[in-house]
Amino acid sequence: MSTSTKSASPPGIQGPPDPDPPPPPSARVPWRRALRRDWQLYSLALLPLLFFLVFRYLPMLGNVIAFRRFQPGGSIFGEQWVGLRYVEMFLSDPTFWQVFRNTLWIGGLTLVFCFPIPIVLALLLNEVRRRSLKRFVQSVSYLPHFLSMVIVAGITMQMLATDGAVNHVLGWFGHDPIRFIQEPGWFRTIYVGSEIWQTAGWGTILYLAALTTIDEDLYEAARIDGANRWQQIWHVTLPGIRPTMITLLILNIGTFLAVGFEKVLLLYNALTYPTADVISTYVYRTGVESSSFSYAAAIGLFEAIIGLVLIVSANQLSRRTVGTSLW
Repeated sequence: MSTSTKSASPPGIQGPPDPDPPPPPSARVPWRRALRRDWQLYSLALLPLLFFLVFRYLPMLGNVIAFRRFQPGGSIFGEQWVGLRYVEMFLSDPTFWQVFRNTLWIGGLTLVFCFPIPIVLALLLNEVRRRSLKRFVQSVSYLPHFLSMVIVAGITMQMLATDGAVNHVLGWFGHDPIRFIQEPGWFRTIYVGSEIWQTAGWGTILYLAALTTIDEDLYEAARIDGANRWQQIWHVTLPGIRPTMITLLILNIGTFLAVGFEKVLLLYNALTYPTADVISTYVYRTGVESSSFSYAAAIGLFEAIIGLVLIVSANQLSRRTVGTSLW
């Protein structure tokens, strides 16, 4: 006959209450408790949040001058309500539509050429077995990203000058010097080429990180099924990094019209305006140099709305077609 290890409480006397069971792992911790517990980690996000608040969200209040007449020295929100007057002005301005076409051309070429090259470079580096060669190529390709835009533009202009290195090489083959910087037809090629040189190596970092998450057993199963290296890349590697590819593609589409302002401003000149002038530089010349702040604000708001429509549309299309999206 066995005896119980617990002694029963006398009648009429209640024992100590049972301790509360621990919350299940999926239970949500109240945000106040989480803030007190991990305040050091949350404090790291304070400066980035302040940056976006001061330099991204507060300036949105200034978009109101796109519908109000702004005069320097007056109210920062404009003096008089004019409705859609400035919107009608730039929609009927042939110069704006030329600038808009240039932006579409440069943005489209940048997306077509600059987006897939980091993927190709990451795939090639993933196939390199010599670690020393792989590190050397990575270091060389990453280096241009750390150069300032002024240095990149200066190197580009020196290389493509009439007496620059490119024209010296062309002279060896009996070709006359080409005025690359002054010819409007060469600007888009120069811009896209310098963008590839500056961003391709840095863009491979995300794809190389995504490649490390692919299960090696998938490659082993593909080899057992008789797949060669190209077939393994097509059926295993590319599907493995597809979420990263789609995410970056959506972000690039969202900034489709926001062509690099600094590089265009440093590389273009009055002779290349027909093909080099984009919305951002046109807004700069109109707003800052000509002091037409309301007109420039209307153009900038138009550009932002188009960018918002593009990123939302790309996100919805990606969700419906491949099942991957930002939100």
